Amino acid sequence: MKKLVTTASVAIAVALTAASAGAWTRNTTVTGPRGTATTSAAGTCYDQSCTRSVTRTGPYGNSMSRAGSVSCADGSCTGTRTTTGYRGNSWTRETTVTR
Repeated sequence: MKKLVTTASVAIAVALTAASAGAWTRNTTVTGPRGTATTSAAGTCYDQSCTRSVTRTGPYGNSMSRAGSVSCADGSCTGTRTTTGYRGNSWTRETTVTR
């Protein structure tokens, strides 16, 4: 539950900045023989930095979320993303790319 609240906080923070020039949202629903799956995503870019969050819920109610950001400066970009699986396990990945 704590991780769900954290994910919701990130989603709210992204939604509050949705007035930014580079903001976007996407919501999809797919229904198949096993039920309905949904995806909700939002992101924004400003001044060489971008953030994104996404939550996916499967037909059996299991959900996962991912929140990440990337910033670039002086020919180097660093990105971080945290993924939380439907069982509450989470992991973080950080990558830096330099020209």
